[in-house]
Parts: sequence; C-alpha cells; structure tokens
Amino acid sequence: MEMIIFRQKDKNQLTKHCRQMNGILKSRTFNFYCDESCHLEHDDSQFMIISYVSSAYNQVKLHSSNIRALKEKHFFKGEVKWSALSKSQYPFYKELIEYFFATDLQFRAIVINKAQLKHQEFNQTHDDFYDKMYFQLLNKKIFPENSYNIYMDIKDTHSYEKAANLKKYLNQNYVSSVRTLQIIRSYESELMQLTDVIMGAIRYHLSGNKTVIAKNKIIERIQAHCTLPITQSTPKDTEKFNLFYIDLK
Repeated sequence: MEMIIFRQKDKNQLTKHCRQMNGILKSRTFNFYCDESCHLEHDDSQFMIISYVSSAYNQVKLHSSNIRALKEKHFFKGEVKWSALSKSQYPFYKELIEYFFATDLQFRAIVINKAQLKHQEFNQTHDDFYDKMYFQLLNKKIFPENSYNIYMDIKDTHSYEKAANLKKYLNQNYVSSVRTLQIIRSYESELMQLTDVIMGAIRYHLSGNKTVIAKNKIIERIQAHCTLPITQSTPKDTEKFNLFYIDLK
C-alpha cells in the first residue's frame, strides 16, 4: 500500500512539474535585432530590405560571447559588417555564417522592389510605407503568449521618430507582447552586426555584383543551407531563414 501511495505522490509531483515547464515553454521572451538597407525612396538601389536576427532572451549573452570568441580566434578587430568582408577576413565570416545556421538564431527579411512603389495611389508617404513594411516584418512572428524586446539600428536623425511610429503600430495589436522597442547603435550588439552581414549578402546577391570573391563564397555558404534560392520567398512558416519578396503590384 505504501508503495502505491508513493507512486501516486510522485506522479502528482511529476504532473505539476510538467505543467510548470509547459507554462515556461509557452511564455518566453525573444530579442529582435532589426536593420534595414537601401530604405530611401530615391537612391541607386532597386531593392529595399528590412530584416532581423532573433534570439531567445536567455541565449543572447551566450551568442554574443560566442561571436566575440570567433572574432578573437580570427584576430578580427572592430565592428562586423558586410562591407568589411574581404579575402583576408573570409575564414571568420564563413565561421560566423556556419555558427548562425548551427544555433537557434533565426533570420527574417522582407525584400521590396522599389520600382513597384505606388505611394500616391495608396495615399501614403514613403515614411508611412516604411512603417507598414516594418510591421509586416514583425507581426507574423509576434505571438501574444510571448514577450519581445525589439532593437533597431540607428540610421539618421529620424530613427527615433520611426521607432515611435512602429511602436504605435505594434501597440494596436500587441500591447502586452512588445516589452521594449529601442534604438541602438550596431557596434553595441553582435547580433545586430550579424543581421547586417546576412542582409548585406542578400542585397549584394540581388545587385548582380560579383566582383568580390570572398562575398560570393559567403553567399554560396548561405545558399547551401537553404532549400530554395535566396532570390525567392520561403514558405510562410519557415523559421530558421525566412524571406518574403513582397509583390506590390
């Protein structure tokens, strides 16, 4: 009889523990590190890209530390940027990309062909459109059971105003989910720098520029990890490497 009672208590404790763990797994905090490229309406670039790298909040320090360790290993000094990629730095960037695909880090980007912009037809400014695209980038990946810290790379004097507008958009739907929306400088965050590298690879590939061999090789490494060409959208539920080539026609 005592053995049966013990097992029942043990079962009850296990059930309680599972319920607690299930609650923890259902309610988590994530950090999004957002960056953008060629976001101005009139410049020399055909494509505008906005993107992020995301990480579970409790893994941010680990990933940041591991990326710094990679930098030390390869004697890389300064901020990690796509524009800094050269032949001598290729081994570091290659290992950085392999690190991304080997971990729980995720990447998502929206790619806009600016030749399709029709602001007058939709009675909007380019700033309005910018806010809408950022909302599209984030809203498919924000869930009410979780909480989120969103960090945006500072670009110009209008960055704080843009962040405030984005927060307004998000708060209309995710009041309790978005815990922080903050402007930071890219040198402050290894994960923001990683966003720049992956986004830069996509932008470079779309431009048709193939002059830098090291950059071509990094694009090949990214493509090797993807089922579909990086020049087209992935399925909506793709988590690791999600691309959305939006059609504005």
